[in-house]
Amino acid sequence: MADRLADIAAQISNVRQLEQVVTAMRGIAASRASQARALLAGIEAYARVISGAISEALSLTDDDAPTARSGDAGRCLILFAAEQGFAGAFSERVFEAVTDDLAGAVVFVLGTRGVAAAAERGVTPAFTAPMVTSAAAIPRLANKVADTLYHHIAEGRAANVEVVYSHAPSGTGITVARHSLLPLDLTRFPRRQRSHPPLITLPPEVLLERLAAEYVYAQLCEATMHAFVAENDARVKAMAAAKSHIEAKLTALSQRENQLRQEEITTEIIELAAGAEEIGKSTSKLQPRHGRTDGDGSSGAGKRPALRPPVMG
Repeated sequence: MADRLADIAAQISNVRQLEQVVTAMRGIAASRASQARALLAGIEAYARVISGAISEALSLTDDDAPTARSGDAGRCLILFAAEQGFAGAFSERVFEAVTDDLAGAVVFVLGTRGVAAAAERGVTPAFTAPMVTSAAAIPRLANKVADTLYHHIAEGRAANVEVVYSHAPSGTGITVARHSLLPLDLTRFPRRQRSHPPLITLPPEVLLERLAAEYVYAQLCEATMHAFVAENDARVKAMAAAKSHIEAKLTALSQRENQLRQEEITTEIIELAAGAEEIGKSTSKLQPRHGRTDGDGSSGAGKRPALRPPVMG
């Protein structure tokens, strides 16, 4: 009984330690998501500024051709998956969104967990990189992806580029977004006619090409930030579910501990009662008699012995 009670106590201690770890991970993920969501507005504003500049530059040209190169090359998919664990099926949902398009496509996978998910599906990525673990690392990753992407485009291995990432708008669940990155759809940038065109120091075609590159960079930053926020939101939800399971486990263990403790106390009480009864029986057997009863039923205690008369010779 004592051993069983000690085992339950040890389990409760271990589960409480796990609860502390889960609570800490949940807090870290929530803090990262909150900070990144606050920075997301700045990235979106930056993308809008670049979009406006492209609209201005288009008004200076007569050519409606896309600025990005196109050709017979296949599709290029940039998949933003999870870097760390305890995020549920975060990476799997991203791959499920492009299952029908993976064959024959040039695949970029961002996130260590995403690389593992690709291997499970027999997909060999053309490029992999760890997903960011802090918002400060997003510009560096976006630059790295952009440089690799342009290298593939220059070699004719990719032309139609799409980004696939998870995003979690405030107050809603996590969904997977997918949109075209290259070639640029210039219909998304309405031309702005002004009475006085903007002053430029570059030929309009060169300016438009550079703005297009800046727009691609902004879109990569925005997709990375959305994926970073969504991954941490997914981890918060996973840790919340884990905490609920831990609380239920602690409740069950505590009830079992109380039951064993009560059984132990009851057993001790029964043993003490049985022992007291045995001691009482033994004591009664060992008690001495206090007197002797004569034949007439009267006690001989207190009587003097009869004196015999002397025998005369």
